[in-house]
Amino acid sequence: MSVIFDISLSIGPDLVVWPGNPAPSLRPVMRCAAGQSSNVSELRLGTHTGTHVDPPSHFIDGGAGADELSLETLIGAASVLDLRAVSRSIGPDDLARAGLANGATRVLLKTTNSERWRERARAFSEDFVSLSPEGAQWLVARGVRLVGVDFLSVEAYGAPGHPTHHTLLGAGIVILEGLDLSAVPSGEFTLVCLPLKLEGGDGSPARAVLLRD
Repeated sequence: MSVIFDISLSIGPDLVVWPGNPAPSLRPVMRCAAGQSSNVSELRLGTHTGTHVDPPSHFIDGGAGADELSLETLIGAASVLDLRAVSRSIGPDDLARAGLANGATRVLLKTTNSERWRERARAFSEDFVSLSPEGAQWLVARGVRLVGVDFLSVEAYGAPGHPTHHTLLGAGIVILEGLDLSAVPSGEFTLVCLPLKLEGGDGSPARAVLLRD
């Protein structure tokens, strides 16, 4: 029997969103208490709300959308690296010290960001730990196909030109953002990440879990 770690954020009105992105809302449309046949609600949220994937089309015009991502990339063996000692920017040396196994294709970066979710932070903070452009290039060179991070962006806030995103997405790497890895130890797992199949979506909310035997 596998142990299941739910690494997804709950979507609700208090969930932190990236500045300028729409806040999620759930509006009742039908209610049994009002004499209607069933309970139905209208959900509104941005494509990069909470736990979500960035497909190439997020930064590359003509790139693959969320509905075109390979399930073989989104499901399979994944390595969780403990990078809680890094204060701001994850570089190649940090990744090397974390002990990424040869041949690893899905990498989740556990940092102090995850404590924000444990503490139920309600305000956006610009000083989250991110992946440097050099760190992104290091992962590309090792054949990684998916990179997951425990805040709403893999890239530093306000980075000119968004080089980390362009490096990863330009290499066809799927970015998985908004993970809560606070209860997950480092090591090897099976990742199951299922974004909504949004046609041409520049991003998509996802339910993501890790399995360990």
